[in-house]
Amino acid sequence: MRRPLGGPQVLRGQLEHLLAIGRQRNVEIQIMPTSRDEHAGRAGPFTLLLANNQRRMGYVETHCQGVVHSDPAQVQLLESTYGVLRARAMTPKESLAWIEMLLGEL
Repeated sequence: MRRPLGGPQVLRGQLEHLLAIGRQRNVEIQIMPTSRDEHAGRAGPFTLLLANNQRRMGYVETHCQGVVHSDPAQVQLLESTYGVLRARAMTPKESLAWIEMLLGEL
């Protein structure tokens, strides 16, 4: 979030957009500080899904492929990882304040 890819104006627009979205009642943004040397998300991104039939699934994407996990044990592992990430990240309120601080630096 500190790298001005595309230039400072692009970064400003991205931060302003995150701030606007993060202020919505149904959205929570949590930022993982780069000062956290170890955290559960270092293995890469994943998505948790809840289907209409209440079936829980997880989606993990790597450079070469994407995999949908429907095995309850695998899904539970991803859900546990998500819980650890949320616990280690800034709170939503802290995250929005940090984005505001970054905007003030531009």
